[in-house]
Amino acid sequence: MSKEVSEEGQGRKDYVDPPPAPLIDYAEIKLWSFYRALIAEFIATLLFLYITVATVIGYKKTTDPCGGVGLLGIAWAFGGMIFILVYCTAGISGGHINPAVTFGLFLARKVSLIRAVSYMIAQCLGAICGVGLVKAFMKSYYDANGGGANLVASGYNKGTALGAEIIGTFVLVYTVFSATDPKRSARDSHVPVLAPLPIGFAVFMVHLATIPITGTGINPARSFGAAVIYNNEKVWDEHWIFWVGPFVGALAAAAYHQYILRAAAIKALGSFRSNPTN
Repeated sequence: MSKEVSEEGQGRKDYVDPPPAPLIDYAEIKLWSFYRALIAEFIATLLFLYITVATVIGYKKTTDPCGGVGLLGIAWAFGGMIFILVYCTAGISGGHINPAVTFGLFLARKVSLIRAVSYMIAQCLGAICGVGLVKAFMKSYYDANGGGANLVASGYNKGTALGAEIIGTFVLVYTVFSATDPKRSARDSHVPVLAPLPIGFAVFMVHLATIPITGTGINPARSFGAAVIYNNEKVWDEHWIFWVGPFVGALAAAAYHQYILRAAAIKALGSFRSNPTN
């Protein structure tokens, strides 16, 4: 029997929800921990883009159809790097590495507006630098193979691409909320689940599904960094998809987790509960 059920009669929870972050918290900009978190997000996004875009370019330059890592290897590169980097930075910045994740956590009042905007800027700058390193090291191959930029693939329209980005980001942000939920941590304390692992697997699975459609964005910083360095007219024409889609997906995931799964709306109205410890 779980702790939650065994303590039902005592009318108390066995987990603690952190208080909502203030909308605007000027005090945090005076703290070194705030700037340390920004540096962590910048470096993590730089490394993420360097490894993943280099993998994409390396795959595309391979002429042997049986050579290279293939699409499966690309998906593993994205998912594996997210697992590694979230594991490394979670205790410093929360390990967002993605403006859509930051936006979703902001909507759920997990971070303040100042921190959210600052994270997004750091992530985008890191992404630009990461892709810039790939171009510096692999310039001829980079220019000849699309720069790792996100585009709507031939045979698909922009509406389909937008839908793929919304659903893909929903899966990712929903996984982030579920993996970091304090209620889950308390309920499943006997199961040694490492939070970055399901997040990395979510990225991996979404890439398998959407690489053929958009090359898989689900991360506006990833798409922005590649677009800035490659700087192609068609890339910029379709770039809005890779901001609107992830942000809409993050909004939907935040609302679903907070107001449906965690029943925040019902609690706010003082209505019924599924059990006294919810």
